[in-house]
Amino acid sequence: MMQQQQRPTNSRNQITLRGSTKIIVEFFEYCINSLLFQRGLYAPEYFKMTKKYGLNMLVTNDPEVKSHMREILKQVEAWLMACKVEKLILAIKSKETMTVLERWQFDIHNTKDQSSTFSTSTKTTNTDSFSRPLAGAGQDTSTTAPSLSSPSKPKPEKTEKEIQTEIQAILRQITASVSFLPMLDEKCTWTILCQTEKDAEVPATWSDADPHLVHNAEQVKLRSFSTNLHKIDALVAYRLNDDL
Repeated sequence: MMQQQQRPTNSRNQITLRGSTKIIVEFFEYCINSLLFQRGLYAPEYFKMTKKYGLNMLVTNDPEVKSHMREILKQVEAWLMACKVEKLILAIKSKETMTVLERWQFDIHNTKDQSSTFSTSTKTTNTDSFSRPLAGAGQDTSTTAPSLSSPSKPKPEKTEKEIQTEIQAILRQITASVSFLPMLDEKCTWTILCQTEKDAEVPATWSDADPHLVHNAEQVKLRSFSTNLHKIDALVAYRLNDDL
């Protein structure tokens, strides 16, 4: 007699470390692209429309920017798979003075809580060429949420649909938050920073850097989303008027 193994009717898709990493890296890709467009770091013709998370998203079509971003996200993926990355930061700076004007911070929580350092990869905008990673030194002194501790009771597995809904909500909020941010009326550069654990393996194209804090800053905490293995908290810090 032929037998068939039945699946439990109440089971949910279990998200692996690789699956969780893919979700986070994909989120960063679309989020960074969206911010580059919304903050006017490149002209509109450098972007194309695509559908993602049930939203109309804008992504760059510039080959150099795409290549540079792929290089960044490939390393972020490797650090996530090794559980060695704790923050990803997009810092927007004045091209002329190198003053940090905005700092978009994404805290990546998992079960580890060890000492860490910053690594950076940099992209210059509004020019025909871009700079390679900047050297620097320092520790993070910004106020962030503490790393999550292991829960006493296991939480129910989250479905990919639930995760996608949370990501959609945070991307909508990031888009809406641009309305209260100061205008960037000067040429700017953007830098990607990763805060990693001290024992993380860092390739030669990355280097130690300071945390790129915004001085005289206003901070706004944004929404978060989580997979079954990671939780991403977001906030934006922006520079207030110097005359205040």
